[in-house]
Formats: sequence, C-alpha cells, structure tokens
Amino acid sequence: MSDSNTMTPIQVGLDDGYAFTKVALPDGRLIAIPSRARVGKSGVTWIHDGQQRIFEYETEGAMYSVGAVDGAPTHFEGYPTSGMNRAIVQHALQEAGLAGRSVHTVSGLPVSAFYKKKGEQRRDTIEKKRNSLKQVVQPMMERLPAGIAFVDVIPEALAAWYDYVIVAKGDEVILDEERLSVPIAIIDIGGRTTDYVVVKDQGVIHTSSGSLQGGMLDVKQSVADGIQERFDLESVGEQLVSHAVDRGVARLYGKNHDVADLVDAAKRELVERLYAETRRQLGLGVELDRVLFVGGGTVALVEHIADWFPNQAIAEHPAFANARGMLKYLQYVCEESDVA
Repeated sequence: MSDSNTMTPIQVGLDDGYAFTKVALPDGRLIAIPSRARVGKSGVTWIHDGQQRIFEYETEGAMYSVGAVDGAPTHFEGYPTSGMNRAIVQHALQEAGLAGRSVHTVSGLPVSAFYKKKGEQRRDTIEKKRNSLKQVVQPMMERLPAGIAFVDVIPEALAAWYDYVIVAKGDEVILDEERLSVPIAIIDIGGRTTDYVVVKDQGVIHTSSGSLQGGMLDVKQSVADGIQERFDLESVGEQLVSHAVDRGVARLYGKNHDVADLVDAAKRELVERLYAETRRQLGLGVELDRVLFVGGGTVALVEHIADWFPNQAIAEHPAFANARGMLKYLQYVCEESDVA
C-alpha cells in the first residue's frame, strides 16, 4: 500500500450493534463480525499464526479479547461507548483491511437513545458516542491500528431510510424523488433493540417512532436458559448458544442434540412482542406507502413477519441496510466542511 493511500481517509459506514458489527466500504464490500469479546487476554497460544481466531486489543489501559471467545454480554446500558465496543469496532476495521488507515465514519444509536420523546436530540449521548469511537485502540499484534479521525452519529433505523432513498442509477447516485415523496416506515429488528422510524415529507414522525427493548439477543438468552434446564447444566458458553440458535443443534459431550423446539419457542415469544409493539406504533399501516423491514433480526425471523402488512418489503441484504445508509449519508449528505 502506498503512503498516499495510507494517508487518504477512507469513508466507512459502521453499524456497531449489540449482536453484530457491520461495515460498508466504498468499493461495495460488506463485512460483518459477531459483537463478541471479553475483558482480558485470550489465554491461547496459536500453533500456526494463520489459524489465529482470537485477537487482543488495548484501549484506555484495558485489554479485550475479540473473536472466537465466549463473549461477555453486550446488552448493557453503556455498551455503545464502552471499551468493549471500541475493541470490537477496531477488529471489524482490521478484518476490512484498514490497518494503518485513517477512517471517516458514520455510526448510529437506537432511535430512543438518539431522540427524546418529543424529538429533541440527546446531544450529550451523541457526543459521548463520537468521542468514544475516536479513542485509540491498539492491536496487540504486528498490525497498525485503524484510526477513526471523524465520526458522525445518526439514528439507526433512519440510516436504513437513507439507504432506501439514495439509489444508484447506472453511473449516477441520485435521490429517488418517488421514494422521497411518500410516507414510509422502517422496522429495524436488531440485537438488543427493535427500532421504528416513520418518515413523511422528509420529517421524522416521532409519535410513531421509537425503540422496543427486544431483539435477537433475547432469543439467545431464552435458548441458553432452555438448554441449561433441559440438560441440567450450570452454564453454557455463548458460542454454543449462538450455534444452537443458528442451526437448532447444541453439541454437548461430543454429541449433537436437537434443540430446534427451544429456538422456535424463543422466536415466537419475541415475534409476539414485536407484533404488538408494531401495531401500537404503526397501526395497520393504511397511510404508509411502504413498511420496510431491515436488520439482522429480519433475516432470522423472515418467515414469522411475512404477512404483517400488505405493503411491506424486506430490504436487500437487510442486515446491512443501516451500514449502507450510514456510508451513503457520509458520502452524499454530510457537508465537506463537516468531514475535513
């Protein structure tokens, strides 16, 4: 890599969620890693460096192991501005090949963390998020850190709206006037939260927008509890539970055990909560032109949410809708003076 390339800031969309951290790059690459880390060194020596699956990072004097570890829970109130968050973000940037690069990024916060009930921005929370991501995170291996030089923060589900209305037409990127002119709801099913944003006439309708404390991490917790009870275990590892949720199988004592019923029950419980909140926020959606589902939870629950609205749609690669929208916001909405 030339010195000029190293010095030129690269623009990145960064959706650093509680369950997965997603990165969107200008060359079209989309990268996702589990938001999985724990405090302390890994305690693993790798026989072959090429097989390394746990990586260590230091920030503010604390060490974090990121990757194939049994991660500590991320669903705590201060996670978006924590050292654990920064270590996971740094690992995602490293996985994207951005070691040694200066990064300009847009990240997000849940709608209820970004706005107060009447629509006023929570400026202290937003500034705290910006400042946290700018702090140095040092890889504990022979790699340079990716340095975040500029950060803007927008509401997570609103990022997916930017992804929806800023579209590529051949070699051009345009604002789709038809999509801009009609009311649309975004439902973003994430790890810890499910966000709702209604946009009409390019304004956020706060009476129909907000966040529900519920997402795919609730499914994981329910499945973990079920496995512990069924097999009389004191605890189960986070990676084992993630595999069980993804595959419906838990591997215990060297054998596979079918736990699909536990996964299905946990998903149904979450879906019932989401459906009730969706009706409360959006009603029947009669006055909406489109109800757009995004987020990693949309992928996991696609069969359960298939017929909620006659005018609903699922975004292309819905888990990356926010990251793509954050990148588009950075590229086409931020003023040049803001990112200098």
